[in-house]
Amino acid sequence: MYGGAGYAGEDPEVKGFDFSDKSIRRGFIRKVYSILMVQLAITMGFIAWFLYHEPTKKFVQHHTELFIISLVVIFVTMIALVCCGEIRRKTPTNYIFLFIFTLAESFVLAVCSSTYEVEEVMMAVGITAAVCLGLTLFAFQTKYDFTMCGGILFVAVLILFIFGIVAIFIHNKILHLVYASLGALIFSIYLVYDTQLMMGGSHKYSISPEEYVFAALNLYIDIINIFMYILSIIGTSRD
Repeated sequence: MYGGAGYAGEDPEVKGFDFSDKSIRRGFIRKVYSILMVQLAITMGFIAWFLYHEPTKKFVQHHTELFIISLVVIFVTMIALVCCGEIRRKTPTNYIFLFIFTLAESFVLAVCSSTYEVEEVMMAVGITAAVCLGLTLFAFQTKYDFTMCGGILFVAVLILFIFGIVAIFIHNKILHLVYASLGALIFSIYLVYDTQLMMGGSHKYSISPEEYVFAALNLYIDIINIFMYILSIIGTSRD
């Protein structure tokens, strides 16, 4: 959805960090996924609300200023969490900022989703769930180390961002399908990358156990981007 979301997983990489205590690693992963599940539940609640409650759908579509305000909130809270280590590591400040970010992001996603048919959104949700589950299982068991691909992925997102700007001005169905497909592919790889950063262990790069909020933020952004690109593919192919 956001071409500039390539920030995920870049700032707090700690080379050579080793989860010597398996209980620490398990606790860290459990905490990250618990936060992520809450974020996704909030997002799905907003999407369902906007899809099935017609008055709300019409209200938000006629008040674009709410959409713009939400984008600003997303940008501010994201920058705070990514760039300010004290904010994302200090409890409960990190949870407050993450909660505000999640609410704003959920609102934006719900508004975007409300422009599609219910069947298209449900199909995108199902495909996204299957893809993310498969990629997560792959990341946990593969011998390939994707944590060394951070630079390549960042460049890929920059190219995708430029491609997205071009696609705004060129209304071509094939072009939009290619753009959405590339976006889904890039953020699918990002999901594997961020999952392995979270796992630590034998991977070259990993995230400190103190960065559980940042790790959850990375995974959440990967998943919602995959969802929006898949939804775009479905919507464009049915036009």
